[in-house]
Amino acid sequence: MPTNARFRPLFPIDASPRGEPTVNLCFDGRAMQAPVGCSVAAALLANGVSTFRTTPVSGAPRAPYCMMGACFDCLVEIDGQPNRQSCLVAVAEGRQVKTQAGLRSFDGAEAVVSGEAAHVE
Repeated sequence: MPTNARFRPLFPIDASPRGEPTVNLCFDGRAMQAPVGCSVAAALLANGVSTFRTTPVSGAPRAPYCMMGACFDCLVEIDGQPNRQSCLVAVAEGRQVKTQAGLRSFDGAEAVVSGEAAHVE
């Protein structure tokens, strides 16, 4: 099933509708601009990005669904930290964002196993 972007910018991406400043960020090596104060997800969608992550089983592309942190379809790597919900992170000057491919990383994270917390190695 293709993931055609259903979002389009309502203003030129290098300027906000009220003349507010923009920031520069990078997605998978591609330079982009976004208005200060918007989320990373909104910035990527406005810049034409239609795949934020791929699923671990089939590799199917995913993009933001809820835009409020209830789902995890907008997971990306932000500034070297994987598993970030891009709809909950604000853009910042120089932010580096990468597509998250496949299974989420749980390195160094706590996991619940049989009702008890266990460290995943």
